[in-house]
Amino acid sequence: MEKFSASSASEILMASGVPGEVLDLKSVGKGDVKRFSTGLSEVDRCLGGGIVPGSVILLGGDPGVGKSTLALQVVANLLQEKINVLYIAGEESAAQIKLRAERLEQSSLGQMKILPDSNLATILATASIERPNLLIVDSIQTVYNPEGTGVPGSVSQVSGAASKLVELAKRQNIATLLIGHVTKEGFIAGPKTLEHMVDVVLYLEGERFESLRLLRAVKNRFGGVNEVGVFEMSGQGLEEVANPSRLFLDEETVGRSGTSFTAVMEGSRVIACEIQALLSKSSLAYPKRTAIGFDQNRLWLLLAVLGKYGRLPVYENDVYVNVVGGLHVDEPAVDLAVAAAAVSSLLDLPAKSETAIFGELGLSGEIRPVSQIERRLSEVERLGFNKAVIPGRQKVGKTKIELIRVGDIQEFLRKVFGRGKKT
Repeated sequence: MEKFSASSASEILMASGVPGEVLDLKSVGKGDVKRFSTGLSEVDRCLGGGIVPGSVILLGGDPGVGKSTLALQVVANLLQEKINVLYIAGEESAAQIKLRAERLEQSSLGQMKILPDSNLATILATASIERPNLLIVDSIQTVYNPEGTGVPGSVSQVSGAASKLVELAKRQNIATLLIGHVTKEGFIAGPKTLEHMVDVVLYLEGERFESLRLLRAVKNRFGGVNEVGVFEMSGQGLEEVANPSRLFLDEETVGRSGTSFTAVMEGSRVIACEIQALLSKSSLAYPKRTAIGFDQNRLWLLLAVLGKYGRLPVYENDVYVNVVGGLHVDEPAVDLAVAAAAVSSLLDLPAKSETAIFGELGLSGEIRPVSQIERRLSEVERLGFNKAVIPGRQKVGKTKIELIRVGDIQEFLRKVFGRGKKT
């Protein structure tokens, strides 16, 4: 009996296939893809200018953070523009959604079409008939395929349901918004492949019992990534924050020890923020190192540089660092600001008043240039800062701000805190 091999199976499959049409790229038209706005500029910013027809968007976030509320606000705006929306309610009844809609005080939501069902076959059939401009599935974890295996929310069910919904979106040019929950580990529940299947991945971040919400784009095939939208939760839903820098700065802390001010890049947006630090004598054999909104491993690195090249006794202190307002920063341009807050707390000496601080701190104590310095300086100048500490080798265009150039950590300590002697 002849042994059946994988190669022979491939040959059989190849023989049964029909050759497809091969195109020259220059013969393919650009097409006229017209986005439609969500009516919320902060959401449009994260999407790259609006929703692309036929695209699939995944919106993730912790339970109770405001995902469904944000979706309803988008729906209300779209209905006002006569854009058809179909809302799949897999978690709540139609009556529950109506209660939330009444709280938002959006009269246009009365025209919203709702399908309170989680059966994938029913959802696909209904969407094919209704042909909405936007299909919202709340949430993808509740959708189940009767022909699939596993229970709703399992890996096989979530990936299978998402695959069919993506296929529907592309075939019928229906923009689709999938809402998903985030696990304790900070990832969208279900397989990681879910994020690879969609066109856009948005995360809605924020503490459940605090008002600040950040909408962050981590994947976007039609725009830039790392864009951030800023919202504040109120009784009428999520309100856009036009000037987020004001939200992350506290003018009353200017001139106090343990604080510093800088500006970070969030996508194409510049946001000024405040860094706080507290150093206290440790009673432990191994002093604590805690950071909120900043990478803890990088904090260890900065403290090591301050200890070796700044000759500061940071090793015997517990160190706590916090980025005010719940903002998370991870770019090296804030290194010097974090170091400044730590030194200020250690010496109980405020940094120079009305001064913003920029710079990446190298392992040999040197201070390196940062990107887009002109935009950062422009933002802090608009907020009333009149001085800025920048790297000595930083190239800067014309600015009204007084620049304090520092080449290494010792020069920084001398010019900002008056510590150490000129060498």
